[in-house]
Formats: sequence, structure tokens, C-alpha cells
Amino acid sequence: MADIELTIPSANPTNFHQAISDTAAMPGQEIWAKLFLPDGPGPFPVVIVVPGSLGLQPHHLAHASAIADAGIAACGLDPFGPRSVTSTVANQVQYSFAASAWDVLATAEVLAARPDIDSSRIGAQGHSRGGSAVLSAASVHLAAASGAPKLVGVYAAYPWSGHQFVDPSIGGTRVRAIIGDQDDWCSPMQVQAHIHAMRVAGGDASARIVPDAHHSFDRATPLEHIPDAAVTPGAPTVYIADNGAFIPPTSDEPDPSMVDLDGFLYAINADYGVRGAHIGGSPELAPLFTQDMLTFWTAVMAPTR
Repeated sequence: MADIELTIPSANPTNFHQAISDTAAMPGQEIWAKLFLPDGPGPFPVVIVVPGSLGLQPHHLAHASAIADAGIAACGLDPFGPRSVTSTVANQVQYSFAASAWDVLATAEVLAARPDIDSSRIGAQGHSRGGSAVLSAASVHLAAASGAPKLVGVYAAYPWSGHQFVDPSIGGTRVRAIIGDQDDWCSPMQVQAHIHAMRVAGGDASARIVPDAHHSFDRATPLEHIPDAAVTPGAPTVYIADNGAFIPPTSDEPDPSMVDLDGFLYAINADYGVRGAHIGGSPELAPLFTQDMLTFWTAVMAPTR
């Protein structure tokens, strides 16, 4: 297996409205990535692997290795280092969720230009905050604004679904979400509703709820409590209009000036804020995740799609 370090020209949009409706105003931002190529001749299909609030971890790289062993290239992202961010566990607004989604699409655009990558078979897998990023990147509205190739598949691991487009159309992207029924970081019900909305809109989307599984159950580390985690798992969804403007939960009117912080402050003031959440898996759950992940990607990346 070969690995290649990449620098991706991405951006730091203030919100989804800037990303979709005022793209030229976005401040530029480089991020780092490492591309893992399988043995053999290319061009290869590729999966972009996006970490969560703790940044790129060993289990993310293990997933990338497993994907590459299946004959599919994997590209692990480091969105934190170039932004001088260590963790977003206690503060999710150090850069916007729109920026996280833009990182995915910017990476897809760079990968599509490489001769060793099959530009028609680019997918993205995200974990936690990264899961939110890849679900947003699947939106036809954000994808059209970016100019990046449409993702063939999206695998969202225990994603935060607190942001959802009013029109959840995903075009031809196949989407799958997986989350544990004991997750106290993100809401399994909100994820179910998110995926169901995509399906009702005509998308190929599915969700799997894993019994007795907590947040990040794909890692083999024992379950632990993260006391400084700032979470709002019971808060209402903040919807996004076609032009990217957030719609406050207590209003029907899109507000182009609204940013992530406004939504989180609403949730805290409405008493949905929680401090502390659990993270970790078990020797039994990690292989279950890997099997589900590889089953999805081998099906999505089959040449006949």
C-alpha cells in the first residue's frame, strides 16, 4: 500500500448561506490529508474519511487501512491541524459545520483531478461531527455550489443531525447512517428522521441502529465518560433553506445571518444543553462496524454502479 500526503485548498465559510449563496466571500483555508492507495494498477475508487470532535484518531486510520485492503483508496483528512484546533469536544464553533462539509467537497475535487483516482467513484465517510459533514456534503444544494463531483456514496457513523436541509434531496448519492441506541452525544431519533426525509425525497438512504452501542462504538477502547463534552442531543433540528440560510427552530423565516453559535445558544437557553457524554466501544462492536462499513463500500464502489 502506498501513502501520499496532500494539501487541500478548502475554505472557512461562516455558515451554509455563505457557502451556497456567497461562495466567493469565503476565506480560504488549507487542510491536510493522507491518501492511501491499494496495491495494483489504478485508477481506484476512493473514500474520504472525516474525523469527529477529537480529530484524526488511530481507529480512523484503521478504517482507512481496511478500506484500502478491500481495493478502494482511502483519504484520511486532518481538518484540525491547519486550523490550530486541538479538539471541538467542549466548543463546536471554532470553525463552522459548513466548513466541515466544504472540506469534504474540496477534497473530492482535488482527488477527482488525480490520474490514480476514478473521478466517478468518490465517496465520503464521516464520524460524529464528520458524519454531519458528509451528510451535508451529500445535499444537492451544497454540492452544486461547490462544483465538486457528486459523491457516489456517503457513510455517516453516529452523526450529529442537528442541521438538516428542508429539501433533503441527495440526487444519486447512496447514503447510510449507523448509530448506537445508547448514544448520548447525538440523537438516534434525529438521525432516523434525517435518513427518512432523504428517502421520502427519493434518495437511496438507510439507517442502522445498533443495540447496546454508545458513541464511537467502532473503536476498541473501553467505554469512558468525557466530562467536558458539550452536547445538546434533545434539541430541536435547525433546518437549512435551499439558499443555505438557517431557519431558527422557533421561526418559519430563514435568517442568512444566523450562524452555528446562534443555534447552540438557543438550545442551551431552552435547557437542552448537557455537559458530559460517553464514548467508546467493545471487542464485539468494533468488528460489527467494520463489516457494515465494508459491505456498504464494496457495494457502492462496484464498477457496475
